Amino acid sequence: MDLETIRAVIQSYGLAVLFPIAILEGPIVTVIAAWFARQGLMSILGVYIVCVVADVVGDAGFYWLGRHGLSPRWQRRLGLTPDRRRVLKRVFRDHGARALVIGKLTHSAGAAVLLAAGASRMGFGRFVWWNTVATIPKTLLFTVIGWSFGWAAEQVNGWIAAVSLAMLVVMLLAGGWWLGRRYGTDSGVA
Repeated sequence: MDLETIRAVIQSYGLAVLFPIAILEGPIVTVIAAWFARQGLMSILGVYIVCVVADVVGDAGFYWLGRHGLSPRWQRRLGLTPDRRRVLKRVFRDHGARALVIGKLTHSAGAAVLLAAGASRMGFGRFVWWNTVATIPKTLLFTVIGWSFGWAAEQVNGWIAAVSLAMLVVMLLAGGWWLGRRYGTDSGVA
């Protein structure tokens, strides 16, 4: 969906249509909706609440897909061997909250972390709690950006993409460094 279409639909239907669009498009919809709220077309509190709930609902969909939607064939394609699933379960048992929060706040790793939380069988209540804890400040940030810079939604969308990519690169480098230090190069993990 392009930005002009999102603007037209939100402007025409307000909060009623914001929810399903925010599930699909996320941050940029929050930015645009906050800008419309600044112009008096919607309530800023309504925008914030709807966007938080939509984000959590959308993330629950990724969790469900990771938990129930990955056939054994897709698990093999993604490299989820039985040994890796055991490691994934242990990671989310011991560090699931941290993984969710980091995944949500980096934005670029979010979908993979949400799928992994489901695949690891992380408890749904715990998943929703920590996901919501991370969603609240993230959505607040995009709401403030929209309120302040919504007129530049296309540029903001580019900024979001650039920052997300940079954060993904940093995460991959840090993860590789950490794995190298933890397991060394003799274990086959490089």
